Amino acid sequence: MVSSISISVEAPNENQIQEITYDGQEIYQAPLTLSESLAKTAQRIDFNKTNTSASDTDDFNDESVGDDGENDNKQNSKESFPQNPLLPFDSIRTKLKNAYTEISVLHDVLAVVREKRYMVLDPIPQEPPEVKAMAQVYARKKALEGATNVLLTAAERLKNSRNDVAANRSTSEFHVELLRLRQNWRLKKVSNSIIGDLSYRTAGSKFAQAGIFEVTKADDDESAVGISKSSSPLSSSQATVPSSSSSSSPKTSSLRVSIPTELQGVAYIKVLCQKDQEDLCNFNLNLSAASAKKADSDMHWQQKLEAAQNVLFCKELFNQLAREAIHSHASIPHLVVGNQITASIFPNIHLVIALCHGLSASDSKKSSTSSPSTASTHSAEHDHVLEHSLHQLLREIHHKNTHHSFPHPSSGQFWPSKRRCLAGPSAADRHELLEMTKNQTILDQIIKQTQHYIMRRRAAFVLDSIAKDVKDPIIVSHWNALSTPTLACVKINIWTDGYDTVCRTSLAIYVYEKSFKCVCRDGRVMHMSYEPQELRNLLLCQINQHQILAVQNLAKCMGWQFLANSSHLGLGPVEPLGNAKSCLLASPTGDRMIAVRCDPQNGVQVSTSHSPRTDFYPGQVVRERKWEHQCGPFKEVQWDKMEGKNFLNKMELLMSSLTCSL
Repeated sequence: MVSSISISVEAPNENQIQEITYDGQEIYQAPLTLSESLAKTAQRIDFNKTNTSASDTDDFNDESVGDDGENDNKQNSKESFPQNPLLPFDSIRTKLKNAYTEISVLHDVLAVVREKRYMVLDPIPQEPPEVKAMAQVYARKKALEGATNVLLTAAERLKNSRNDVAANRSTSEFHVELLRLRQNWRLKKVSNSIIGDLSYRTAGSKFAQAGIFEVTKADDDESAVGISKSSSPLSSSQATVPSSSSSSSPKTSSLRVSIPTELQGVAYIKVLCQKDQEDLCNFNLNLSAASAKKADSDMHWQQKLEAAQNVLFCKELFNQLAREAIHSHASIPHLVVGNQITASIFPNIHLVIALCHGLSASDSKKSSTSSPSTASTHSAEHDHVLEHSLHQLLREIHHKNTHHSFPHPSSGQFWPSKRRCLAGPSAADRHELLEMTKNQTILDQIIKQTQHYIMRRRAAFVLDSIAKDVKDPIIVSHWNALSTPTLACVKINIWTDGYDTVCRTSLAIYVYEKSFKCVCRDGRVMHMSYEPQELRNLLLCQINQHQILAVQNLAKCMGWQFLANSSHLGLGPVEPLGNAKSCLLASPTGDRMIAVRCDPQNGVQVSTSHSPRTDFYPGQVVRERKWEHQCGPFKEVQWDKMEGKNFLNKMELLMSSLTCSL
């Protein structure tokens, strides 16, 4: 005999998901109660099939009631067995019928109310609830804090999950790298591929090269191994590792960038100044250091795109310069041969602009040194001043092309200048309109900057050579740090050591493209050409003038009398360089005189004389003795044997000795 075992049957714990919160937490639906389960079961019963069963039950009850004459055994059996109740869902059917009846009545009442003939339902006025402003503020703050915590928690979970996924991957995420690529480069989707643009359309580009590159996703096997001819390369600080390496190893790129063949390699523009086949200076314009160190297959996609854009920039710039050189109307026509432009800036001085392009830096250097004009490029020194000036010029042109002055239409990319926009209201004539249309080309501005650079080198060379050759007086040059690419200023101070408070000569020299301008301390303005000899003559004349003025001021301090001076002395031999200057000084008693002559060629010459004259002999014509007090003949002083460290020191000793010998 098998004993009975009680078995409890429970509903499973697996319930349906009701809601998923923002932080990723799942809320399950609660299990149904007994009443809810019964209602759910009742919804599946068809009440039309219960009519026959209910009528049979009623007939059976009537027959049992009509048999009153049956024996007591039957009654005892009926009492022992309970009477058959109603159907199990009869009460539910009754409630549903009552509910349907109430709904019908309610529908009739609403119909009467809507007609507004028999009944009017007015709302009962209620007191407005008390509004607590601070309670609402605190409630809103609490709600915002809860929403913030939900968002922060979700973001933290996403970040942690992303870090976990990224730590287990050997390649970077494709969409993250694509986002970085899109932040720096223009991209658009064409059919099923992503196309980028490297051109300078926003700066008014007229170059035919499109500069299109293609971005695709690298294959998993290629990115894992890191060695593929078309996969995205690594940067200079990264190494290729397999996908099974540890999480601390560098990761390969998941992007593959395809660049046209004509934009691959290294390109730069070489600018060279030559004088009679001798290089004065040179520099490389827009040379990418990263692209010069390694080949295209070893670069990261960012460096590859920068190198390609550098090649496009150099080609476009050279194409524009070549076009301007051909259409220019210079007195000496510019020469354009192949990838080289030759322009004459000064007599026997030429400017050479060459485009160098190769698969690597060595190939580009070989191509640049293969031409005869740049064969001695390595002997010239690199000039950073001219390079910075030309870089500044290119960026200024780009800024002008992208930032047009108002007013201009918002949809227009290029528009005339502000002066041309206001030419109508200001009633400009034809001559003014023609002047507005004249613009300097890039080649003209480069030539002017190069001319100014040569002029500045000449001025610096002249000043350094004079300061080196002339020991007395001291010449100090101060170049102004605030200058323009075509204008520079240098201030020159001339004084004598130990006598700087006695006399100081200052002058300013302005260096232009083809001329010099000198502004003296007394306000005189002198213009000179591009020949450095004219500037040298001017400085030598200023040195002589300083010596004469210093002697005059020293004579006043020593008590001597200043008799006369001349800035253009007509006595003596004609000076091949500049003019001779002189002055005449007398002692306090008038019996001693000093004559000083300064010229650029012979330097300083000093002569003295005294009275009474030793060679005065009275005769029949001149009998008065007063004429013997005239100064005698001047005797030149051996200036090289005089004691003193400089010219003014020797003059001070000479004046002192002549004064004490009275």
